Parts: sequence; C-alpha cells; structure tokens
Amino acid sequence: MNKTTKITITVVAIIAVIVVVAVILVNGGKSKNSNLTEVSSADDLINVVKKVYDGVKVDLYNVENREIDLSDANMVKSYTGLENGENFEYAVVSEPMINAQAYSLVIAKVKDGVNANQVAKEMSEKVDTRKWICVMAEQLYATNSGDIVFLVMTDEEKANGVFESFKSLAGKTGEVYEKITGDGELPTDTDRIIDIVE
Repeated sequence: MNKTTKITITVVAIIAVIVVVAVILVNGGKSKNSNLTEVSSADDLINVVKKVYDGVKVDLYNVENREIDLSDANMVKSYTGLENGENFEYAVVSEPMINAQAYSLVIAKVKDGVNANQVAKEMSEKVDTRKWICVMAEQLYATNSGDIVFLVMTDEEKANGVFESFKSLAGKTGEVYEKITGDGELPTDTDRIIDIVE
C-alpha cells in the first residue's frame, strides 16, 4: 500500500468518526423517545400500550384502549387531570369496560417545545384517583420518555407491573412521580360530605 492510499484511508476514517460523534451530540446520545418507536398518530400510541401490556406479569382487567378526544376538556380532565389537551398531539387511555374497577393507563405525546416531564408531574398532582366514585386507585406512577408522557393508577401490584414494563420498553425515563393514596377502600361518608362542602 503506497503512502497516498494510507493517507486517503486515514482521512476517510477521521471524517467518519467526526460524523458519528456529531450525530451523537446532535441527538443528545439518545433517540427522541428513547427505545419507543416514533409516534405519529394515536394508533402508534395504542401500539405502545399493547407493548407495555406484553411485558406485564400480572393479570389485567378487561381493558379497552382508545384515543382521548383532545377537544373535549371534560374527557381530558377525567383521564389526565389537566384542564385541556393543548399540550398534547395525541393521547390514549386504557381502562376497563366496566367502570367499577380502579384502573387507568394514559399515554400521550406532547407537542414540540412542551416539557413532557413537567406535564407528567402536573398530571400526577391533578388527576382524580377517586374518579370511579365507588373505588379508588391506591398507587399512581407518572413519568416521561422523550416526548411521551405515561401515567398509570390502580392497585399497587398492577401499577408496579405496568410501570416496570413501560420503563423496560422505554429504556430511559425522566423523573418519576409517585403517589400512594391508600388501600383502595371507599371514602367514608364524612369524607364525601367534606368534599361536597368544600
């Protein structure tokens, strides 16, 4: 191998290394949604829900996965605790078809420029863990992975299983927000009276 060929190979190798390093730096060392596939529709989010369930080792209720109508403020508030869906591109919910079971999983994609972890924090603080009236969720987890926001609330075993499956699927998550609300028992009549008065 002559000297000119060696120099050419060296230059090409250096350029290749520079390009790889530049790509890593531009992407922050990770894809936009960590290990999650690129999400460009509500159907893609429903597929994420199904993949989360594939990794769960606990029995789940007979759930239905559906898109949240982001133009319906009451629906958005019921599922996320937020006043409206202005920060979301798409959002889906997975809940039992029979509403006497305290289980809700919400996965949403935020719009460009929206802080997904801040949205997860707000959802964890504002969502109603007693929205089913006769039952309540005893454990809640909320976090994000890239621009995907995740929230699950139900009993402790199922919440842990679903949350661990999401973390495994995502590969990397933001800060985790956890809420323990009790043992899932009904609120007392006194609690209900206080809620009504307040």
